[in-house]
Amino acid sequence: MNKAYIALGANLGEAKATLEKAVQALDALESVSVIAQSQYYQTAPVDSSGPDYVNGVCQVQTTLTPEALLRALLTIEAQFGRERPEGVVNAPRTLDLDLLTYEDEVRQSDFLTLPHPRMEERLFVLIPLADIAPDWTMQDGSSIQERIEAIKLKDTKQAVLAFF
Repeated sequence: MNKAYIALGANLGEAKATLEKAVQALDALESVSVIAQSQYYQTAPVDSSGPDYVNGVCQVQTTLTPEALLRALLTIEAQFGRERPEGVVNAPRTLDLDLLTYEDEVRQSDFLTLPHPRMEERLFVLIPLADIAPDWTMQDGSSIQERIEAIKLKDTKQAVLAFF
């Protein structure tokens, strides 16, 4: 079994309920087991618009390849009404599932980049990731807590408002 981390987010509709159902859909896949899940956090949009987001992270074990897992995530997004308007970057969304890491894989293709290229810059990813992986080490060797504190000092636009 391979270990992967997946970021969860939504800011349209009943966001928290959607994330809970998406985790259930992920766990229901034959080759995927959700083994840990963070709390959910209300976060202000970053490089986006619309209402506040609800974000979280889950850890899974899977026998799927990284590409097959990403395809499964995209299928679940579509099942929950995810639309990707052409020419609109970071549009509000009913569901967003991002493959953050897959084991220690490092790769870049037109379809998949591992680890996720912006995960270490986003509090809405790092704070929930710290819930389930408090000993996480960044690519530069810093701890997840050090990175969270550095982002809080540097980027005051990123705000994690609450958890529930």
